[in-house]
Amino acid sequence: MLFQLLLWFIGLSAVVVVAGTYLSRFADVLAERTGVGHTMGGMLLLASATSLPELAVDCKAALIGEPDIAVGAVLGSSIFNLLILGTLDLLLVRGDRIISPRSSSHVLPAVTTVLLSAIVVAFIVLDLPLQIGAIGLGTLLAFLFYFFCLRMIYIEQMTGERENDDLSDDTNAMSTPIATAGYLASTIVILLSASALAPTAAELAKVTNLGGTFIGSTLIALTTSLPELVTTFAAIRLGAFDMAFGNILGSNAFNVAILFPVDCVYTSGTKSLLRDAKISNALTGSAVIIVTSIVIMALIFRPRRRNRWLDPGPVMVVVLAAVSFVILYYLTPRALQ
Repeated sequence: MLFQLLLWFIGLSAVVVVAGTYLSRFADVLAERTGVGHTMGGMLLLASATSLPELAVDCKAALIGEPDIAVGAVLGSSIFNLLILGTLDLLLVRGDRIISPRSSSHVLPAVTTVLLSAIVVAFIVLDLPLQIGAIGLGTLLAFLFYFFCLRMIYIEQMTGERENDDLSDDTNAMSTPIATAGYLASTIVILLSASALAPTAAELAKVTNLGGTFIGSTLIALTTSLPELVTTFAAIRLGAFDMAFGNILGSNAFNVAILFPVDCVYTSGTKSLLRDAKISNALTGSAVIIVTSIVIMALIFRPRRRNRWLDPGPVMVVVLAAVSFVILYYLTPRALQ
């Protein structure tokens, strides 16, 4: 049983890897052809496509009355995404790092992630009985603030300087209709594969006797973060650093925003997703805020001589993200579930 689940998991992961590689190339072409730029291309084209697995998994969890899996998968995926960016930055980038002042144009998307995560954490901790019909006010506010911040990011990019990321010769030769068709096809493949991947991960968690909220925040979050891993890797290899950064931060902000449609289909308990989610999810959300804040510090901190171990940057992001999962593992089963 365990061996079969592992084989199925690996097979689905391979499909996501291949589709994600192509998705990054198609999105790169569309970002250039449409003139939205690589930052908005990462936040819209890549982030929306790679976050579809989270939406599918979370809606399914909400429909079966599992708020902790829905909220935990979203917040846990955000930490994994930051861990992915920090790790790839250390392994693939030579010279000046991505998580550094070279990416200072991404401060606003990073602040957006902090704001949306703070809203979610506040409504989980305070357990406020504020609803509009069957929808919690917390998820609605996060959804509205997402579009408010997205408008600001778009205006800032349109009034700023044009990005310097260039397309390769192969992608320059690709026509817009082919890129559009390829983008849609890759998105569908990722959605279907990742939707099957998450239940497989949940079954693996049961077989290996892992526990409740931790499953949503780690194993399922990891599987739904595979598209971000692949597309970010491909974007960095293409030299499209703005798209890579925009994909991660855009996915994190988009992940929190999709709690609103998930809340709309949630009908169990108080019918408010955040009210029914255990307080252990606030711990995951706080970790997202802390690690993203370190990213913001790295984007605006400009010392004459940088210390990679003590100054905010990819090393600190990787360490704090990893420590967050260790803390979640030891605390959530004992005290917070």
